[in-house]
Amino acid sequence: MPYEMILFEKEGPVATITLNRPDKHNAIHPTMEAELHRALDEADADPEVRAIILTGSGRAFSAGYDVARDRSGEQGNVLDPEKEEIADYLRHAWLRDREGPQNLLHIWHLSKPVIAAVHGWVMGGGLWYALACDITLAADNAVFGQPEVRHVSNTTFLFAALAGWKAAHRYALTGDHFDAAEAYRLGLVNEVVPADQLLPRARALAERIARVPEPSVVFNKAVTCYGLLAMGLGAGMLMNAPFSALAHGSFNSYRAGLLEAMRSGGLRAFLEARDGPFQPEPFGPKSTAR
Repeated sequence: MPYEMILFEKEGPVATITLNRPDKHNAIHPTMEAELHRALDEADADPEVRAIILTGSGRAFSAGYDVARDRSGEQGNVLDPEKEEIADYLRHAWLRDREGPQNLLHIWHLSKPVIAAVHGWVMGGGLWYALACDITLAADNAVFGQPEVRHVSNTTFLFAALAGWKAAHRYALTGDHFDAAEAYRLGLVNEVVPADQLLPRARALAERIARVPEPSVVFNKAVTCYGLLAMGLGAGMLMNAPFSALAHGSFNSYRAGLLEAMRSGGLRAFLEARDGPFQPEPFGPKSTAR
């Protein structure tokens, strides 16, 4: 079955999966996310593939989950309960959010390592996927953040697991942007490289891994991933689901005002209303006061 929102390429022992909605900064749509996981399984099942690269097309890795989209098969924006019963709105939030930790940990259960090669905007759900990958390389133009918390949304426990809870709170409680150097300082990425060297560097590393005997790669990845799950990280990730559903279900007058801005002026107006009060950001292209 062909892919609609990703690109899948195989060259030698390396499979490259590219998020491919460049006009939307690769915002994560349900179809894209389903295709991503299908491609990961395809690469994992291919005996010729030894390592997987995950990247994005255009000027971003991913701007995160697509907040401008309508609910699949329903009417209305995913952030807006409109005339729904509260119980129905919470149920829809739960059905979506219970899949989030499972999707991220899917990468850990693969037998082959996944190298994230990120550039440009690495926001929200895009950041979470970058954190979940086995190795993460960042271009020097990468900008990270979880600005969705500013419209009442959730973070991921993976941030605290990698950077510590104080660093996680610094960025999860503000939605502030941070650059590649800060991501490296916090331990969220393995390496920062010039943007034009990102994919060559990722491929060189993938090919280097492919030179190691396959059983060593498979079982040493498992030592780390299953060990962390056994220590309790999996339980921490499971707790993401109910609290994420509560956050998404916490519709209030503030979010209503943001959605009214979207209805009248589109996504740009929504983002201006949401993020404008936080300008300038501490890092990244919006760190200079307008």
